[in-house]
Amino acid sequence: MQNRITSLFNIQYPLIQAGMIWCSGWELASAVSNAGGLGIIGSGSMYPNILEEHIEKCKAATDKPFAVNLPMLYPNIEEHIALIIKHQVPIVFTSAGNPKTYTARLKEQGITVVHVVSSAKFARKAQDAGVDAIVAEGFEAGGHNGRDETTTFCLIPMVKAEVDIPLIAAGGIGTGRGMLAAMNLGADGVQIGSRFVASPESSAHQNFKQVVLDTEEGDTMLTLKELTPVRLVKNAFYNQVHEAYEKGASAEELNALLGRGRAKKGMFEGDLTEGELEIGQVAGLIHEIKPAAEIVQEIITEFKQALAEQTTAKYTF
Repeated sequence: MQNRITSLFNIQYPLIQAGMIWCSGWELASAVSNAGGLGIIGSGSMYPNILEEHIEKCKAATDKPFAVNLPMLYPNIEEHIALIIKHQVPIVFTSAGNPKTYTARLKEQGITVVHVVSSAKFARKAQDAGVDAIVAEGFEAGGHNGRDETTTFCLIPMVKAEVDIPLIAAGGIGTGRGMLAAMNLGADGVQIGSRFVASPESSAHQNFKQVVLDTEEGDTMLTLKELTPVRLVKNAFYNQVHEAYEKGASAEELNALLGRGRAKKGMFEGDLTEGELEIGQVAGLIHEIKPAAEIVQEIITEFKQALAEQTTAKYTF
């Protein structure tokens, strides 16, 4: 299965595991890379010394390419970049900021740079900044998200019409059929996050993994747009946020309610009441914890089956 994404990253399948804070450390990244996809270490929840440990362990666990996700709002980003260069990480996914800031510097070191966007406008800016590929993430995605609530099925063809570089679809994709649908719309590959949270290799707390399995249609909501939009499971903390909105809370009051460490408390420490539980709408399709390699193979097998059905299908109108 060779195309622009597999060639760019030197991987077997055009399937990328998202760099999720508190959920995607070296164990998950190396497992996905070893299975033929591209694993990503989510550095947004790591101090520099922790990121270095994860990079070293990932390099020891796989001889395949892997990446680091680099949220540009992270306060220690300069130290993170220095570590990425020091350890010759081959691929970096940047997000939550202006791609012009670090793209040239990283590419000068021979690093492939991918930027995450939520609109065609930002996709054009990322291409102009010189990135090698784009992740276009729809409203369905878990974690932090775009404010415009553009769904993946609308976003991918819009971005495809505006850029020439390889395009990766994200948001609401967790199956082989979803992968084929995204690629039919113009994507060269897919990025999947929520499905990999429910794996033994994920660093998420077992309590949170169980929440992912229990989540059904309508159990998540995009909120906190005044701060940084995030899709949350409707737990007690989410209800506090909802009540604050009903009372007309200001951005400052919402920020005070959010406080610090909510995501760590929920996803990493397993506090299902006061923690922030970030997951995508596709969680409604996730019912079992499976090894990352099995998830990759299941998705690719279903993709190939769906592609074969599509190729042989005959329609009469």
